Amino acid sequence: MYIHFDSWQEKYKKPFGAIKVDRPVEFMLEAYDVDVTSVELYVYADGKLIPEIVGMENKSSGRYYATYVPRKSGLYFYYFKLVIRQHEHELVRYYCANGGGQGQLIENSEVLENNSYQLTCYDKTVNAPEWYQNGICYQIFPDRFYNGNLDGYIEGKKRDTFIYATIQDDPMYIRNHDGSIARWDFYGGNLKGIIKKIPYLKKLGISIIYLNPIFEAASNHRYDTSDYFKIDPMLGNEKVFKELLTKLHKAGIHLILDGVFSHVGRNSKYFNFNGNYGKHAGAARDKNSEYYPWFSFERYPDKYRCWWGNADLPVVDKNDPQFQQFIYGEKNSVLAKWNQLGVDGWRLDVADELPDPFIAKIRKNLDGYRERLLLGEVWEDASNKVAYSQRRHYVKGDELDGVMNYPLREAILDLLAQKRSAETIAKEMMKLRENYPLDFYLNSLNNIGTHDTKRVLTALGGDVNKVKRAFELLFMFPGVPCIYYGDEVGLPGGTDPDNRRFYPWGREDHGLLEHVRSLTAKRQAEPALIKGELTLLAGEGFFGVGRYQAGRKVVYLLNASEKPNEFYADKLQQFHDEWNLRAMMTKANGKEFGPFESITLTSDNC
Repeated sequence: MYIHFDSWQEKYKKPFGAIKVDRPVEFMLEAYDVDVTSVELYVYADGKLIPEIVGMENKSSGRYYATYVPRKSGLYFYYFKLVIRQHEHELVRYYCANGGGQGQLIENSEVLENNSYQLTCYDKTVNAPEWYQNGICYQIFPDRFYNGNLDGYIEGKKRDTFIYATIQDDPMYIRNHDGSIARWDFYGGNLKGIIKKIPYLKKLGISIIYLNPIFEAASNHRYDTSDYFKIDPMLGNEKVFKELLTKLHKAGIHLILDGVFSHVGRNSKYFNFNGNYGKHAGAARDKNSEYYPWFSFERYPDKYRCWWGNADLPVVDKNDPQFQQFIYGEKNSVLAKWNQLGVDGWRLDVADELPDPFIAKIRKNLDGYRERLLLGEVWEDASNKVAYSQRRHYVKGDELDGVMNYPLREAILDLLAQKRSAETIAKEMMKLRENYPLDFYLNSLNNIGTHDTKRVLTALGGDVNKVKRAFELLFMFPGVPCIYYGDEVGLPGGTDPDNRRFYPWGREDHGLLEHVRSLTAKRQAEPALIKGELTLLAGEGFFGVGRYQAGRKVVYLLNASEKPNEFYADKLQQFHDEWNLRAMMTKANGKEFGPFESITLTSDNC
């Protein structure tokens, strides 16, 4: 008995991946050497208990066909029901997903809920500016990058803080008995420092900068905004910011800012718990304050709703009309001010904390400008994310343009640490590709480390060779590669705050730096690495990434093993449609790969 369906092969499901609303999807299931009475396609719209049932027609011997047209955007889940005649008895069997791609035949219908295939349906294509999809991004934590003042002078020093004696000092937190931060720590990096390092960034191949928050705040991370309309004085001022924008754009570099709209700082002008902005200003000091409706107090003024129990971060009511206009109104809003200055895009901090309509209105605001990008901090598969018991609609086309690709980071590190098999990782990454609309997927901000994770060198046990492989994989996958400042020169760092050390100027690993520069140059010169289709390969300890565009093929092969390994192309399983990659890979047949050794094969026409 042979029963088969594979959602990653267009032979069985066409078109591949997510589908636009009102577009037909064609399904084909094969059933050979079995007496089939009937085959039906069961499709459940997300949240619905009653399925749509589509009969499948046996148009050729053993091949059953059906077409389904989703009429509304959202998620759909599907499986196949077969009635099989065996020894004069009719048996009911179900063909369902098994981690994506090839499925499995089961008897028990009770497990179908968690094993159905997913079909993503979207309303419209997201914004996909060329400057972004073709770009290479660099994330900068401003206090930790470079001080651009000639004498290293630190401007705008804050009360009750401390400044490190040297930039070689490791970061630390001074905490109160309750675990809260007693004094924030600073190194003195600023916007002038970024301006001075533009030549370094250009030589590295960078065309996009993503800045962690730069608005006035009490902390060094500045996710506790004090004033959305003011550059933090330690970083500079609006004049310096305009100079930064002008010089970045002149150098062909675009700028993405961090939008922190879920919460503000406890000592901000909006909450003003400690009275920095006046004894009778702000929600915590005046119930008649214009900002009072933004917040939810359980016991005024010292017990209030805050972000994950952190009293430094009072949560804002995103449904408050005044706050909405304050953030995304057409005039005099936060977005209006900085967009009009020329900011190229925004990354929304903790997007899961922002209601879908709120994000959609931000998207609508940005649509009033040319090629403005909107990314979201989402740590999981954004297509089926559930936050606070609500299904999110990030990928439908009227909200985010893309998200930070943390699943890819986890996959790369797990592969190199041998925590999961190459086959398992290939399936998970193909499933993500299948679930996202194409441009949403190409808009993924890919990373192997950020300010919220261990640095890649530390995560891989200090093995620089593995770090090189991690960068290679980062640049092979679709999406926009983003380098966290210092990772390209081997800066170590554990969890926060250790992952926020100062950039090691004068102490760089130049071998690693040159390797990363070679990867940025290769991506810029190879169109298939930017918008080429993706296939993944795995087997016998090897992991492969294939990219294809207009007859041009690029295949990356990695021995994901601590032991030498001999390569043979026919030992690898290929996920997603065939492009005659095996003929190209036979060039490597018989080659013995050393531990975590890699090669890249290219061919214009195989």
